[in-house]
Amino acid sequence: MIASLTAMIAASALSLSGPEEDVAAVLDQLNVASTAADAEAYFGLFTPDARFIGTDASERWSLDAFRAFAEPYFAQGRGWTYTPVARHITIAPIPCRCIAWFDEELSNASYGVTRGSGVLRLTENGWKIEQYVLSFAIPNDKADAVVAVVRETPAP
Repeated sequence: MIASLTAMIAASALSLSGPEEDVAAVLDQLNVASTAADAEAYFGLFTPDARFIGTDASERWSLDAFRAFAEPYFAQGRGWTYTPVARHITIAPIPCRCIAWFDEELSNASYGVTRGSGVLRLTENGWKIEQYVLSFAIPNDKADAVVAVVRETPAP
């Protein structure tokens, strides 16, 4: 496995599109699959041991738990749409080039401006999402009001 992973890393480093573009393509596929409510395509973009951290303090899901939560929505054809507005990708330096970090500004019809951030790992099957964090972007001048509401809410 190490030899094949090393070959994949070398091939990725030499690809015409480059690892940043490859990672961006995975994130774009994630948004397409969630909009289409395509559970197989969506969850196929994650590593088996991935984590999804949602906007609520209680939302730290293993991939299996997140899939159990989301699949009933997807089965009804109800996905979610987050449109990338800006994105930053960092690839681990040589010799690895096998880990990528990203943060992106997203637009959502219900929530407005949100952020996605996380980590991808280069696997034998290409780049896969290891961790995804979805958060609300709170304007600094509104933070006190939001914090007041959060403090009134019992901890999970």
